[in-house]
Amino acid sequence: MSQGYGPLADRPHRPAVGLEVSHESADLHVTGQALYTQDLVGRTYGTLHAWPVAAPHAHARLVALSTEAADQVPGVVHVLTAADVPGLNDAGEKHDEPLFPTEVMYYGHAVAWVLGETLEAARQGAAAVTADYEPLPALVSVHDAIAAESFQGTPRTVSRGDAAAGMARAKYRFEGELEIGGQEHFYLETQAALAHVDENGQIFVQSSTQHPSETQDIVAHVLGLAAHGVTVQCLRMGGGFGGKEFQPHGLAAIAALGATLTGRPVSLRLNRNQDIQMTGKRHPFFATWEVGFDADLRLCALRATLTSNGGWSLDLSEPVLARALCHIDNAYWIPDIEVHGRVAKTNRASNTAFRGFGGPQGMIVIEDILGRCAPQLGVTPDDLRRRNFYAPGQATPYGQLVRHAERLEAIWSTLCERSDFAGRQAEVAAFNTAHPDTKRGLAITPIKFGISFNLTAFNQAGALVHVYKDGSVLINHGGTEMGQGLHTKMIQVAATALGVPMSLVRLAPTRTDKVPNTSATAASSGADINGGAVKNACEQIRERLAVVAAGQLGVNAADVRFTDGVVTGLGFHDKQLAWADLVHDAYFQRVQLWAAGFYRTEGLHWDSGRMQGEPFKYFAYGAAAAEVEVDGFTGAYRLRRADIVHDVGDSLSPLIDLGQIEGGFVQGVGWLTLEDLRWDESDGPHRGRLATQAASTYKIPSFSEMPPEFNVHLFERATESGVVYGSKAVGEPPLMEAFSAREAIRQAVGAFGPAGHSVDLACPSTPEAVYWAVEAARAASAAAPGAQPENQPATPPTAYAGV
Repeated sequence: MSQGYGPLADRPHRPAVGLEVSHESADLHVTGQALYTQDLVGRTYGTLHAWPVAAPHAHARLVALSTEAADQVPGVVHVLTAADVPGLNDAGEKHDEPLFPTEVMYYGHAVAWVLGETLEAARQGAAAVTADYEPLPALVSVHDAIAAESFQGTPRTVSRGDAAAGMARAKYRFEGELEIGGQEHFYLETQAALAHVDENGQIFVQSSTQHPSETQDIVAHVLGLAAHGVTVQCLRMGGGFGGKEFQPHGLAAIAALGATLTGRPVSLRLNRNQDIQMTGKRHPFFATWEVGFDADLRLCALRATLTSNGGWSLDLSEPVLARALCHIDNAYWIPDIEVHGRVAKTNRASNTAFRGFGGPQGMIVIEDILGRCAPQLGVTPDDLRRRNFYAPGQATPYGQLVRHAERLEAIWSTLCERSDFAGRQAEVAAFNTAHPDTKRGLAITPIKFGISFNLTAFNQAGALVHVYKDGSVLINHGGTEMGQGLHTKMIQVAATALGVPMSLVRLAPTRTDKVPNTSATAASSGADINGGAVKNACEQIRERLAVVAAGQLGVNAADVRFTDGVVTGLGFHDKQLAWADLVHDAYFQRVQLWAAGFYRTEGLHWDSGRMQGEPFKYFAYGAAAAEVEVDGFTGAYRLRRADIVHDVGDSLSPLIDLGQIEGGFVQGVGWLTLEDLRWDESDGPHRGRLATQAASTYKIPSFSEMPPEFNVHLFERATESGVVYGSKAVGEPPLMEAFSAREAIRQAVGAFGPAGHSVDLACPSTPEAVYWAVEAARAASAAAPGAQPENQPATPPTAYAGV
């Protein structure tokens, strides 16, 4: 690169990246002026509203469907059925999700949609539709599917060495299983789409989607159109968390189909109960495992099988499973390993992406193993974890070198010092000795999380940057904004690359006719790939302007510098140009003032069949220490303090990253300790119905769950080469730092039992689950009157099975 800007990671003098700025829409958010998809309905004349005809069975054959009565309901305009579809009756990329099904596959599955002048008219029309069903046996849980051998997709295996031989050599062996709960996205803005047809027959869809290009693809194939006949725009989302990566497509297609048939705009917005019932969650997993340790208590072998509950269709279940398999090692070297993965097919809504995308479900397996085995091995969990960290030069089970492995130890040491971990361990032990019915726990856990899409083709992005004659700048890019601050970072990247104040840069909504073939804003890669594309476009413009400036300044173009809207020559400060004046002059010299940028992540290779290669650009590292207090009478607990040290490289926007770290941690605490999804698994008429359909029955974290003391430190001297301005992704990795809170609960529960007691803790670890774990610990104490006093390590066993 010319003009002193250097490689992708290098920063110029006085960059806008790295500044602590608030979210670009913060003022609009807090004043209620920020527009979301549904807000546009009131600005769109003649909009119709859609309501689903939901099936009251988890599995049934649709025998007959009559819409005559609905057509007579005042305000009903049309009832959409399969007969109305001009193209492909499918809402997925794998052609396994009929938009209008003849076989109901989950409770609440929409078999038709009613369009009405008002939402109430559409609702009444849906109630008037008559559907006859033939109920069929329903598989609800992952265990139902395993028993019935009901699986979908391709099973995968990650392996290295000889796990059987490694297990045979192990001095200590353990085995067990873990049931991992799902999680509802509970974004504030539910799924929404607004579609209309213009005078040229062009379909325009406003969608709350993380993947506008894929929404465009699905709408096009349902309507039987080429992609250029459909434009999708995403203004912003009121949260996404992965739930709007794949699942908005069919809903947008319904709205577009309705608009095409009626010639009027159609709005589709799910209410909260519908959204929770009809859309997929974080994949629940069931894991069985066998692990071995050598005489030095280092991991020597692991054999495991991970079974995810995919729901009724594949959706994103295969790549979610692949990432889970690739993250079961977390931060630990396991020389001999064999992990099998499979996707169960059940009669639930199709489970989908959720922050972490399978990584958390894989990582929790090894963290649960270490937390359960440490007492039996006679060491503290933090000691067992630390002695098993990856070391420089070691590689993952799938063959990728763990670059910067030394950061694990550095981050861990920094966190121990900043959190006074050793001193507080002594305080916790003293507290527990003095309080027989209330116990505290303190735990520390690390993370190593790979950044990039598992599907290599998705690791690309585009951008379109316009510089107007007055010097103002407009940028478009392929990423979507869901509150995470991506647009804020892109403004900072553009301002840095052009050398202008941030006030000159505006960002336009994401839409497919401006930047085509976009990748989903997911996998924590939004800033990496879109930032690279924005930077590329800006550099094209800047280099053209440098030629113009060089002529006026009398220097070589390579020696022109752009800083805060002032253009100078390297080493010459007696003459300078204003940015706006330079742009004005360039226009009259017929210099192109816009550019299309592109970025592709280099160095990636992945063989999905062999599950080997280098699928990730780099690893994000971090660690968290959490302290909890557990009530032995009720199982209720409170998070007293959390400390985090997290590696974001050289932060593009520190305040944005801080918010992502805090928010990710709290969302992880919700998944691990609060959020308990319950389905009717009886043999009654409502089998397969989700029982936790609202905030009254499904508890998400609130301010009361925030720790009174919450300390976050961005790891220093952490420049990541080969990434835009040396930064690292921050969206997903902090969620897994919440493992520390669950492990702290395990520590507190263990304090109710004898030394060496291994705590089997359900996930999510709700107060009810904690209560029963406490009871088990007390029963162990009662059964072992000669046990060593609490807080004293047990003597390591020679072998142990059935943890």
